[in-house]
Amino acid sequence: MRSWLPAVVLGLAAAPLAAQSSPAIVAAKASGQVGERYDGFLGYATAPSGALRAQVESINIRRRALYTNLAAQRGASRVEVGITAGCELLATVGVGQAYLLGDNVWRRRGAGEAAPVPDSCRR
Repeated sequence: MRSWLPAVVLGLAAAPLAAQSSPAIVAAKASGQVGERYDGFLGYATAPSGALRAQVESINIRRRALYTNLAAQRGASRVEVGITAGCELLATVGVGQAYLLGDNVWRRRGAGEAAPVPDSCRR
């Protein structure tokens, strides 16, 4: 396991938590409009409204800043930190929620299916 993984998880749980749990984001995730991506960012499984797009972009800006800071502190690349965060975030995808793996195909987690685990998480 990467030694800086706990810092990624703690960082994700702290700063952007309020925005990620806004009613609009929660509803968009539940409806499958917005979902977690393998690279640690939120994405659009369907065309979003302008207001939803702005909220997702705000969350992604904060995630990018967190990944950049952690990468600098830990001697890793921002992409590497983001992909590691993506592994943790994809583990939280609920039934009916959308998610994106490295093949760029949006999927929805079905009832009885395990949380998605990209190949990049199986190291």
